[in-house]
Amino acid sequence: QVQLVESGRGLVQAGSSLRLSCAASGRIYSSHFMGWFRQAPGKEREFVAGLRLSGNTYYADSVKGRFTISRDSAKNTLYLQMNSLKTEDTAVYYCAVNRQGYSRGSEDYDIWGQGTQVTVSS
Repeated sequence: QVQLVESGRGLVQAGSSLRLSCAASGRIYSSHFMGWFRQAPGKEREFVAGLRLSGNTYYADSVKGRFTISRDSAKNTLYLQMNSLKTEDTAVYYCAVNRQGYSRGSEDYDIWGQGTQVTVSS
């Protein structure tokens, strides 16, 4: 089974950048879809960005143009590059795998990391 571990937590200033990493301990297959979600206090978990192994990428409107999702196949690691951070980006960020394919719904994802805290101050 695949296990995921996120890293890259931090307290940063608005307008700055941060890169999150998600290391997978098992094999990710071409039919799988990998994504980043986030959950702010008192809110539901929401889709941030997703990646097909074939190369297609997907973004929430709130982060489009600021965040970039990518993968290093040799290291079996997923990344989320976050630029121009805003205070509303503050949340716990999770990486996840949907073994069935593309979806933006958290309920469709099978495997989750433990999450990493990102706090953006004004």
